[in-house]
Formats: sequence, structure tokens, C-alpha cells
Amino acid sequence: MRFTSHRDFARAFERALRRAGVPIAFSQGFTPHPKISYASAAPTGVASEAEYLEIGLREPVDPGQLRAALDAALSPGLDVLDAVVAAGGSLADRIEASYWRIELPEVEPAVLERAVAAFTAAGEVQVERMTKQGRRTFDARAAVMKIDVMRSVETPSGAPGVSCAILELVVRQVTPSVRPDDVLSGLRAVADLEPPVSPRVIRLAQGTLTAQGEIVDPLDADRDGAAIV
Repeated sequence: MRFTSHRDFARAFERALRRAGVPIAFSQGFTPHPKISYASAAPTGVASEAEYLEIGLREPVDPGQLRAALDAALSPGLDVLDAVVAAGGSLADRIEASYWRIELPEVEPAVLERAVAAFTAAGEVQVERMTKQGRRTFDARAAVMKIDVMRSVETPSGAPGVSCAILELVVRQVTPSVRPDDVLSGLRAVADLEPPVSPRVIRLAQGTLTAQGEIVDPLDADRDGAAIV
């Protein structure tokens, strides 16, 4: 599922809304469209356990029943884990940072630790990426709040005899967004780190930030008054 694009997911989700009989609200105007707002969608090629979206409905529904109906209508691997009634405020305003894990097969942890040390010590790390506005150069270092190397003797998939370094990082939501591949480009720029195998990236969490730099689920603010199953 990591290779499903955001557009593919959006189409699948709209079909699931129809299959589940969800009373979705539509925008006004010449070409009405369902009221769905996506928050910080993961890049294509990245897995995620923490994607969020909000929908507008024509009438109240039980969030537990809505979650179950949408989950049943979506393909395996696209799993709806929770649904709450929004208490107010924009979901996008609650997404301040993301927590990522990057698995780097055939990279020694000590090599990655040296690259991370150079990245952390740098005042800024300029990287380049093509965006909708054209090719942009921006600082990948400033958005990274936390970056750690986890030691592993083998790949998480269990392939014998293959070392694997695991990078975990917390990245603040900025414009333009800093993605895991931008951090890897920054490691290449400061330490010539060139993973021999394509990395496996997964987003584990996203939400609001505490003063201690921890990420809080953006739905927590709504759960007290919601009927959750």
C-alpha cells in the first residue's frame, strides 16, 4: 500500500463513502464535490500508521458505526482506526509535527551515527527538491526536532546476515514541508551517506507538539465528547 498515491487513496475513499451510504455533504457551486479535507498526506512510497482527514456530513451519525462501515468498504491495507465528532477548529491546525522511522538495510549503525552527528552539528543543511512551484532549495535541518539512530543486527523483515540501521526522527510541519527523503538528502550532503538499498519509510504518528517535544494525537481534544467504539 505504500506505493498508493494520495490521488489513488482519495478516489478509493470517495468510493468507500458511497458504498457505506455515508451522508456526505457537498460544496456549493457549479461543480459540487464532497467535503473532505486531507491533512498532511504521506508521500508516495511511504507507509503510514497515522493519516488523518475530516469530512462534512449532512446529518449526525454515530462515529463508531461510521468507522466500521468505512473500514469494511475500503480495500485491505486501508484501515480506518478511529472516528470522532469534531469539537471545533481545523484539523490542519493540529498537525504540527510527524514522527518517522526510516529503515536503511545494508547500512551500518555506526556509519549512520556519524552522518547524523554531522547533520545535527550543522547550522543549516540546504537540499533541493522539485515542487509544484518548481525546483526549490530549502533548509532541511531547521525542521528536524529530534533524530536518533536505533541499532539493529538485521533487517526488521528478518533477512539473515544483513545489517540494518534505523533512523527515527520528529519533523516539524513547515512550508515547504520537509520529508524523510529530504533528511536523507541532507545526510548525503553533509556526510556522503549513500544507502545501497532503497530505504523503507513509515510514518508512525503526527499531531500537536508538547513543550517536551512529544507528539499528541490530534483527535484527543475531541474524544471526551464523542461516542467512540
